[in-house]
Amino acid sequence: MKPTLILLPGLMCDAIVWAPQVQALSAVANCVVPEYGTLNSLTAMAEHVLVTAPTQRFALAGHSMGGRVAFEVMRLAPERVERLALLDTGFHPMGQGVDGAAETDKRMALLALARRSGMRVMGQQWARPMVHPQYLETPLFDSILDMVERSSPAQFEAQIQALLARRDATPVMKDIHCPTLVLCGRDDAWSPPAQHERIHAAIEGSKLVVVDTCGHMSTMEQPQAVNAAFADWLESV
Repeated sequence: MKPTLILLPGLMCDAIVWAPQVQALSAVANCVVPEYGTLNSLTAMAEHVLVTAPTQRFALAGHSMGGRVAFEVMRLAPERVERLALLDTGFHPMGQGVDGAAETDKRMALLALARRSGMRVMGQQWARPMVHPQYLETPLFDSILDMVERSSPAQFEAQIQALLARRDATPVMKDIHCPTLVLCGRDDAWSPPAQHERIHAAIEGSKLVVVDTCGHMSTMEQPQAVNAAFADWLESV
């Protein structure tokens, strides 16, 4: 029986963000990509993952906000996770004071744009800094905009609420003992390599992979490199 691999999408992402991995890994794992609907907390998303998982134990990978959901799964039920992969993500809580207000204002401005002009128009502004410059105005970028357009302002608002209320994942990291992959794009401006170096240092025995010519959307931008790292991760003891 093939092991279960649960792949958690990030903000405004769906199964397409993991499509290259599902295609490459379906021969060795039963790949599952959950949907969050309008759940508006990371804890609720993690509980949904645990309730809907097809097996008691599973491998778990999270990209971007999905990494935050993965940390919540590890906080709630670490015994169910056989191995963990964290991609282009973060662990810090919401900033205090000016920093927190600035993040809130930026996210709310994007939500207002989505309500006013539609999700695709919002995506044009939101997604451009996410990818390596060579992927702008390409079919890959169009597929990201298509993905954003499939979601709704209500989903966007719910996921913004979840991120603005995020926990500090630092206490969780010290208790992670399963085989763990930490991966990011070298050119990820949202979740830079230095941040992943800190995650790697905090999780004993983890492996760090930094992918060249790659921004925040690593699973789509450099699928072969991500697939190779996943293959090694799934075989690690």
